[in-house]
Amino acid sequence: MARGLRNTNVFRTVDWTCVILFFALALMGWANIYGASYDWDTESSMFDFAGRAGKQLVWIGGASVLALIVLLIDYRMYSTLAYVLYGIWLVVLIITPIFASNIKGSYSWLSLGPISLQPAEFAKCITALAVAQYMSRFDYKLRDWKSMVIPFALIGIPMLIIMILQRETGTALVFGAFLLVFYREGMSGYVLLACVAAVLLFILAIRLGETPLPFLDWGNLGLTICMLLILVVATIFMVLHFRSGAQRPRWRGWVIAIFALLAMGYSYTCDFVFARVLQPHQRVRIEVLLGMKDDPSGAGYNVNQARIAIGSGGVTGRGFLQGTQTKLQYVPEQDTDFIFCTVGEEWGFLGAAGVLILYLAFILRIIHIAERQTERFARIYGY
Repeated sequence: MARGLRNTNVFRTVDWTCVILFFALALMGWANIYGASYDWDTESSMFDFAGRAGKQLVWIGGASVLALIVLLIDYRMYSTLAYVLYGIWLVVLIITPIFASNIKGSYSWLSLGPISLQPAEFAKCITALAVAQYMSRFDYKLRDWKSMVIPFALIGIPMLIIMILQRETGTALVFGAFLLVFYREGMSGYVLLACVAAVLLFILAIRLGETPLPFLDWGNLGLTICMLLILVVATIFMVLHFRSGAQRPRWRGWVIAIFALLAMGYSYTCDFVFARVLQPHQRVRIEVLLGMKDDPSGAGYNVNQARIAIGSGGVTGRGFLQGTQTKLQYVPEQDTDFIFCTVGEEWGFLGAAGVLILYLAFILRIIHIAERQTERFARIYGY
């Protein structure tokens, strides 16, 4: 990290615990990709570079070399080039749909000979650099709405490009994790509360929007619960505001009232967004997720087969390369999106829990490293 790179011997400052956790996850992923793509008839080797596992091993090796190069570059170079890289990558994101092929409705993958790349993945790191560079200014404090405009724009622009032009909603939503970084750097908790409330209100309005009120001929259960929830939250905050007296600014009472009004309006627009804005396949996924539609042979097939595969592993699993659900191709995209099914089936509950624990340890270690940084740029980027 930043303070460590001032030392002439950078390897002495490397956090080897973090490196070990990373390689443990990478090697576990490599083994499970081999398990997911293994064919009992051909019995290909893990080191066959024509297979999925062999290609993954190449990626692990390439990433290790890239990590070494990143480590040897002066850390000040990243802050200097942050905005330049951000601008270049916005152009890359914009032109990607022009050259990308249609892969299940998404235009986010570029084919460079035998290699396929998704520029949106690199955009996450480069956006983090730009955000860290802006928020590490000497006079910058994340205290009010004005100070949040540019950081929100830095993450919102690539997010909208990926969501609208590339039609890659899942990848775009990952940018929402930047809110946790902003909260660490001083953003009001009211913003996080508003985001959580928006998700909760959307779910309630959609899930219960067509459920009529009992004993009444008007209204529906979804909007009624939303209104009651908003009323309760607004009342609690108003009580806390008035009890605080002069210790808090008077305008916070107006903010709470405006929040309640906006939340009510938002609740009424959820149905319009769901029916008119979201794509058909996105609506179907939400309906299956919320239990509004049961389609085990259609939209719910992937999730249903994933549950069967993971559940068949039991406590200890069927054993390495012994998973029948994955070997017989019952699980779709089993070596990419649904790779966790292989973990659950072959390694069981213990193996699946082990993977999650490793991820938790890895994330906590990165947060620990970020908190140790003496420079704000390194801490923000670490988060």
